[in-house]
Amino acid sequence: MLVETTRFGSISVSEEDILTFPEGMLGFSKIDKYVLVERVDDSLFLWLQAVKKPTVAFPLLEPEIFEKNYRVELAEEDRSTLKIDNLKHAKVFAIVTIPSDPTKMTANLKAPIVVNLKEGLAKQVILHEADYPIRKSVFADLQQYCAASQRTVFPENETQTYQAIHLADELEAPALKSI
Repeated sequence: MLVETTRFGSISVSEEDILTFPEGMLGFSKIDKYVLVERVDDSLFLWLQAVKKPTVAFPLLEPEIFEKNYRVELAEEDRSTLKIDNLKHAKVFAIVTIPSDPTKMTANLKAPIVVNLKEGLAKQVILHEADYPIRKSVFADLQQYCAASQRTVFPENETQTYQAIHLADELEAPALKSI
């Protein structure tokens, strides 16, 4: 199927790659279907794109890029909603806010997105027990990460081609060990 977006144009998406948020996201409770989108280059950012709302997309980063000891403890209710029995099938993402001055970008570590790749389920969880910030400044950490990994925060490639991430392929990638 084709998903129409305002940021990325039309993206071909397989039904198996659609994530269901049974409870929606904070502030977006009526939108329950999303797809993970990536730029076809060396960009660090992923996007969580609403399937039926072209204007709704959230930039995401894997929190271990800028918070080495990031740890997510899921409440039993969250585990049940996500149908997580085997944590190796989970990925965790932080929602990033990118203002007009990108050096002031922040990540929400208090309410990450947890994805059960095997079931295609996702939830924005609130980490009540952890003392993580809602707005962690991340630009300096991203620069250090990029320098060490020979990547760039904002690739200069003029061609910005985007594609849906195939969840089945992500099952083969290592999950965040700290869930």
